[in-house]
Order: sequence, then C-alpha cells, then structure tokens
Amino acid sequence: MATQTKPVLHGYFRSSCSWRVRIAFALKGIEYDQVPVNLIKDGGQQRTQEYKTLNPMQQVPAVEIDGITLSQSLAVIQYLDETRPGARLLPTDPKRRAHVRVISDLIASGIQPLQNLYVIQKIGAEKVQWSQHFIDRGFQALEPLLKQTAGKYCVGDEISMADICLVPQVFNAERFKVDMEQYPTIKRLNQTLLEIDAFKVSHPSNQPDTPADLRA
Repeated sequence: MATQTKPVLHGYFRSSCSWRVRIAFALKGIEYDQVPVNLIKDGGQQRTQEYKTLNPMQQVPAVEIDGITLSQSLAVIQYLDETRPGARLLPTDPKRRAHVRVISDLIASGIQPLQNLYVIQKIGAEKVQWSQHFIDRGFQALEPLLKQTAGKYCVGDEISMADICLVPQVFNAERFKVDMEQYPTIKRLNQTLLEIDAFKVSHPSNQPDTPADLRA
C-alpha cells in the first residue's frame, strides 16, 4: 500500500510497547517519524488532553498511519504485516501463526501489563519485588512453551511477532534483576535476537529521547 507520508510513532524510549513497534518498522524496512512522549516528565506527557485524543488509554504507543491512529502494539504489528511488503511477522502456516499469537499474548497480556510504569507507580516501595514476581510467573510458563516451539527464533527459524515481544520483556526482566539463568531458552533466544540490526537500531539506548546517560 503506497502512502503519501511517513507513519508517526508517538512513544517513549524505554516503553516495551513502543519498542515492539520500532522493531516491526525496522524489520519491514519502513521509514517513520518519532514524537517522544515522556511518561515521567511533568507528571507524564501521556496524560495531556492533546495526547488523550490520540490514545484514550493515555499509554504509548500511538501510531498515525494511512489516515488512522492505532494504539495497541500488537494491532500495529499485525496491520503492518497485512499492508506492507517485506519480512513476514506472522507465519502463513495456521499452527505456527497460532503459536506466535500465544507467545505474543502471554507476554503482552500476561506479563508486561503487571509491571508497566503505571502499575509500579501505584505499588510504590515494593515495585521491584512485585515486578520480579510477575515476570518470573510469566517466564515459568513461557520457558517450557518456547522449548516446544523454538528453532533459531521463538517459533521455528523465522523472526516473528513473538520475537518482537520477547526482547523488550527480557530487557525489563534484566532491569528488575530477574535471574535469567533459570530460563535458558529465553536467554538464548534473546541473545540471538539482539545481534540482529532491527533489534539494535530500535533498542532503548539508541532513540531520539534516550537520556544521555543511558545512550549506547
């Protein structure tokens, strides 16, 4: 589908959901513009009325593309896969595609929302222990699943939406000092994926709004 203007990603450098979309853009070779939304400054720029019109949930990302605005990362990824050429982000085989969706949803619905910024701000002093608990709980389910589905990547030997979800979640796990030695399959896949250019250029340490002290 031809477009007249570049897509615009409203996101935050360290947001898992924003990172997923950046990876997908990179894998598809899509040029896009970024508008940083600082989730901490001024009480959170996502809380402004202007941003609320883009994403009523007042979360990132919001992606303006083809005359519409999409505000859930998995919906954005699947839209890109359905409308843009390049690497397939969901397999054509129905069983493999189902595995990709199971892994993606396990992470995007079962782990990440329980340790995102909004939640841990409410938890307060116990935020590290809280985050560790729910990441471990999710990884204890994810590790045996990936042992069944993984080849070089999460599902077989082709990069998919599952891999796009995995890497940002491992980044969060490491931020919260989760012991990744318990999860050798997850650790191996993450290390493999981080060597791929699309995952490098989209990394939180390489974004326009990355603070100087966190830049690669």
